[in-house]
Amino acid sequence: MRKLFWGGIHPEGHKDLSRGAAPVPAPLPAQVVLPMLQHIGAACTPVVKVGDQVRLGQKIGDGEGVCAPIHASVSGKVVAVEPRPHPNGQDVLSVVIENDYMDTPDDTLKPHLTHKDLSAEEILRIIRDAGIVGMGGATFPTDVKAFSALGQVDYVIINACECEPYITADDTLLCTYPEQVTRGTEILLHALTPRHTVIAVEDNKQEAIRILGEALPKAGPIELRVLPTRYPQGAEKQLIQAVTGRQVPPGKLPAAVGCAVFNAATAAAVYQAVYEGKPVTRRIVTVTGDGAAAPKNLIVRIGATFQQTLEAAGGMSEETQKVLSGGPMMGVAQKGLSVPVLKGTNAILCLKGAAPQAQTPTCIRCAKCVSVCPMHLQPLYLYRFAQAGNLRELERLHLTDCIECGSCAYSCPGQLPLVERFRRGKQQLKEANRA
Repeated sequence: MRKLFWGGIHPEGHKDLSRGAAPVPAPLPAQVVLPMLQHIGAACTPVVKVGDQVRLGQKIGDGEGVCAPIHASVSGKVVAVEPRPHPNGQDVLSVVIENDYMDTPDDTLKPHLTHKDLSAEEILRIIRDAGIVGMGGATFPTDVKAFSALGQVDYVIINACECEPYITADDTLLCTYPEQVTRGTEILLHALTPRHTVIAVEDNKQEAIRILGEALPKAGPIELRVLPTRYPQGAEKQLIQAVTGRQVPPGKLPAAVGCAVFNAATAAAVYQAVYEGKPVTRRIVTVTGDGAAAPKNLIVRIGATFQQTLEAAGGMSEETQKVLSGGPMMGVAQKGLSVPVLKGTNAILCLKGAAPQAQTPTCIRCAKCVSVCPMHLQPLYLYRFAQAGNLRELERLHLTDCIECGSCAYSCPGQLPLVERFRRGKQQLKEANRA
């Protein structure tokens, strides 16, 4: 029986712009800027100082609690430890390293010949030491998620849907390095011992489906599940419902329904940490959009700036009006190009035309936003109470369950800035609860 999540939309994919070729290593940057905040949770504290010589893969920042360490993505000299622009729009304490172009490796993280001799606790420690986070954009520390799933889940789902328009980073990963994804999945399976392990892919990735099908043993413990293309299928709760039919209750985490979801790039990073002894120092980034000169996928060092990454892809058109970190639905527009590529940066999107703005955005009570909301929310009422600052009603209507997918704004004929207002409402709720 086919399972579907509630709501959802079918925006144009635009994936053919960057799809079809293996990822190209971007030229090494002269400097890298490594913010101490590249994950959901507490910011790291630098463990290096100006003047220190560091090696490729050396830990340069760490913290306690929900936190993932940061590693040097080049070898060289620390030239600054100071606030620098971050893709989230704020200035964040960052370590700046001048590249010596030697890539002298740090050997703190040791490679293993097999994962089968490792306990779950040892695997989770390696994952943390490698600084692995949700690399589909969520950036939740992977060791924390896996620890909360120990003994609690019967489904492990590898999210290879990549439902956001334009982005093909995971698609390229699946086609070029399928064994990293499948073997990383085996490591997670070994640690969490679920009854079912599924790699979920949308049906608009036919080449990746073919390659994965060949890479996976026919009678193995990992199932390849092909899902109909639909946005936002890559969102955690929607993917769980599409794969298992289970619905995560409001305010709960996937473990509440026996599921744990990991991004395909995260699984590949787990493989690299265990078998190659490599922390997260680089990732595949899609440079795309009608404003990009030559859309493609690049292997980029963490900390390289957007400017350097765009130049490695041939630059962008003078007619480009907007550059986003991420895709058009959930991406964040950037004020400048000096911001760095982070662990969760899966795309740099260059757009020539700005989205049309209504002079007087008006709700016409058509309820289209209600019909497409994948979280069963009522965006028209959430918008009204957010405008009025009525935090009690926002709480009652579960604003914090909003995943900011943009389906409501995409479908709104009145062109209401729904997602923007919901983000502000969430911040107001957070501040009120803190007070």
